[in-house]
Amino acid sequence: MKRMGFSQAIEDAVAQAMADDSRIVLIGEDVRMIRVNLFSRFGPDRVLNAPISEAAFAGAAVAAAMAGLRPIVEIMLVDFIGTAMDAVLNHASRVRAFSGGRWNAPLVIRTACGGGYGDGGQHEQSLWGWLAHIPGLSVVVPSTPADAGGLMLSALNADDPVVYLEHKLLADYWLDYLGGGSRTTVRFDVPAEGADGSVPDRWETVPIGRAAVRREGRDLTLAGVGVGVHRSLEAAARLEQRGVSAEVLDLRSVVPLDEKSLLESVSRTGRLLVVDEDYRGFGLSGELSAVVMEAGIPFRFARVCTAGTIPYSRMLEDEALPNVRRITEAALRLVDH
Repeated sequence: MKRMGFSQAIEDAVAQAMADDSRIVLIGEDVRMIRVNLFSRFGPDRVLNAPISEAAFAGAAVAAAMAGLRPIVEIMLVDFIGTAMDAVLNHASRVRAFSGGRWNAPLVIRTACGGGYGDGGQHEQSLWGWLAHIPGLSVVVPSTPADAGGLMLSALNADDPVVYLEHKLLADYWLDYLGGGSRTTVRFDVPAEGADGSVPDRWETVPIGRAAVRREGRDLTLAGVGVGVHRSLEAAARLEQRGVSAEVLDLRSVVPLDEKSLLESVSRTGRLLVVDEDYRGFGLSGELSAVVMEAGIPFRFARVCTAGTIPYSRMLEDEALPNVRRITEAALRLVDH
């Protein structure tokens, strides 16, 4: 085993996959500069700079995938995926169904998500609930460097489109960028763990759709993805001091959803608190509660989510996002403390 940063782990897994499979190409804005190590190793035919038009290069990637390549499409921020949604919603996700399985579009859309550093409501969204609503897409949100690399390898092996969401507060190169220049005086809400960790010497796939229990507990289940997992672990440590034993379930992917692990956990604890940095309405938190209700499991439910547009002010932003205090207080209410 060795240690790597979160983004370094993703790039290392991509490099391994590109060395093993000549069909994998990388396309996006400024990727020859941002992924300079991949560019220097694999050259201009496989690391392709694109114009500032997500609609154009995402559409081109769908056609390339249908023609036999396995593109990685880099969209700088998930907020910008709206300009490429025709390619994602009406083409990549529909190819297999519309062709009766005769065609597919094996591509990965890698994009950064999440807030906690003061960049405003059109740069800090998560949007995995919106994307997960689209049939035909897988949506992956890792929380550790080991999962980041292993899930990327699985995404590159998938025969259908995968949206791969990388939270900026876990991504080492994003943290270097966000903490530079005039922002050195701004406090970022970075988890104590997550951006650096142990990874395998050679990458192996981490199955998409299999959750991981990060902490065992008996009184309630805290379920989430990405930074929400780290917030939940911090909250669970606080709850333990109050005599509450919280289990932390890292879903790892929103679609496919590991319903079995969710149901097993809630069956043990009888309570579910969803920690979701995406929007509260019509999203992941409601879906998880519906899965448990449809299974006929008696339980108590609460959720800590982003309620609306993320404020630019750091103080207001801290209160709008699911912070450790909000999670802890919601958990105590759920167990009637």
